[in-house]
Amino acid sequence: MVLIGIAIVIVPILTHVPQGESNQQTPGEEWPLEATATGDDGRERRIQIHPVDLEGSVDTSALEPGDRFVVSGTGYDPARGIYVAICAIPDDPSTKPGPCLGGVPDQEAVEVDEGTIQFAASNWINDDWAWRLFGARSFDDRDTGTFTAYIEVPPTADENVDCREVACALYTRNDHTAANDRVQDVYIPLRFVG
Repeated sequence: MVLIGIAIVIVPILTHVPQGESNQQTPGEEWPLEATATGDDGRERRIQIHPVDLEGSVDTSALEPGDRFVVSGTGYDPARGIYVAICAIPDDPSTKPGPCLGGVPDQEAVEVDEGTIQFAASNWINDDWAWRLFGARSFDDRDTGTFTAYIEVPPTADENVDCREVACALYTRNDHTAANDRVQDVYIPLRFVG
């Protein structure tokens, strides 16, 4: 039984065929609150940044550690998990964004009261039951590929990247189950003051 469970998790990772690139164009305005891209797979993906209380706006040109915002997305492929994180913008869009601040999402299960919102440096969205055992959140609606993520800006520099020195953005990208597939890479540029 254990081997069957391992095979159910490992085989899809090993047999995944990349779907292409996201084809996101450089955002038109300097500090947008949303981004859209139509990937090589034909899906139109959209992400938006919202204030926590859903009133007012988030100033993506002047973020500080500890700032919080909500990210919503739609059009994503729920057959693949995604990470939502603040990462360095690569020079070549065919390469994986990163390094990312705060690393990969924490995969330790934490007991919280139902309905409690947990903010983190990164969020992991994956509907597969096996990955949800390791802390992934579900898509809000599988049919539309809709999700919600709760981001708390981590320290803007660590041993891997300094987002005060290099261009960084809020990114969605495929999780480790399709790490070399760029089709779900969509980003909103960010600037940090702290």
